[in-house]
Amino acid sequence: MARILSITLNPALDLTLRLERLEAGQVNRSLEQASHAAGKGINVAQVLADLGHELTVSGFLGADNADAFDALFVRRGFADAFVRVPGETRSNIKLAEADGRITDINGPGPQVNALAQVELLMRLDALAPGHDLAVVAGSLPRGVEPHFLTDLINRLQGHGLKVALDTSGEALRDGLLAAPWLIKPNTDELGLIGARNLSSVQAQRAEAAQLRAQGIEHIVISQGADGVSWFGPGLALHARPPRVRVVSTVGAGDSLLAGMVHGLLSGWPAERTLRQATAIAAQAVTQVGFGIRDRAQLQQLEGAVQVQALPEQQEVSP
Repeated sequence: MARILSITLNPALDLTLRLERLEAGQVNRSLEQASHAAGKGINVAQVLADLGHELTVSGFLGADNADAFDALFVRRGFADAFVRVPGETRSNIKLAEADGRITDINGPGPQVNALAQVELLMRLDALAPGHDLAVVAGSLPRGVEPHFLTDLINRLQGHGLKVALDTSGEALRDGLLAAPWLIKPNTDELGLIGARNLSSVQAQRAEAAQLRAQGIEHIVISQGADGVSWFGPGLALHARPPRVRVVSTVGAGDSLLAGMVHGLLSGWPAERTLRQATAIAAQAVTQVGFGIRDRAQLQQLEGAVQVQALPEQQEVSP
C-alpha cells in the first residue's frame, strides 16, 4: 500500500451531541455524546489507515490541548509531523437530530504566525520525498492566508507528489491555482468559486472541462444524498448511494475522498473506485466517528450503489 501525507491546517476537537430535536432558545438534553480528535485531513487519514495505507499526519496543532490528538496518533500508528503553536486547537460542536439534520458550531482555530508557517513548509519539504501522495483538507486557521495553499501545493508537487485537495471558499480558489491532481468540493463550494449554479450535469461538465484544462486531473463533486459525480481522463460518472439511516453526516465527504484516493492509487477500474468510495461515504453517515468499522455492512452498501455514465445532454434524474 501507499505512504500518504495527510495535512490538516485547522484540526478540531469535535463534540457530537445526539438529540431528538433541537429547540432553539430552550434547554435541550442530549441522548448521548461523543468527542473525537478530528479535522478533515485527520478524518481522511483514519479511513485510509483502515484501507491499509501508511499515514503521516501534519498541519498546526494548539499546544495547550493536544492530548487527544497525541493519543489518536499513537492508537492509529500515525507518524506525527504536526507543528505545535501557542493556544488551543479549536473545538467544534455538532448537534445531530434524529431526522439526520446536523447543526455545526465551529470554532476559529489558533493564531498561527509566520514563523510557524515557515516551519511547517520546511518540515513538509523534508518529509514529502518519502511519500506517494498528499491530502490537503480543511479550513485555514487564523493568521494563514489563502495564498499559503498555493505555495503549499506547489511545493508538494515539486517533490513529485500527487495532491488531493478538499477545502472551500477563498482557500479553494487559491488552491485551484496550483492545479492539484484531484479536488473534491460539493456543488455549492465549487459553484461559489465561479458564481455559477452547478446543479445540472451540463453545468458540472462545463466547469469540470475548464478545471481539467487548467491541469486538474480529477474533479469529484459530492452532492450529499444525491450521490457524487466524477469527471476524469475520458470519463464522466455518477454514483447514487443506497438509502441508509443517517446518524451524522460529519465525515462523509472525508470518507468519500479517502475512498477515491484508495481506488486510484490501487489502479482499480473507475467504476469500482467510485462504487466503493460512495459506499464508504454512505457507511460514514450511519455512525458517529471516523473509519471503516463494519466490513460486512460496507460490502452490502457497495453492492447497492448505482453507478452510471453521465448523459451528455440531460440531467441525472433526482
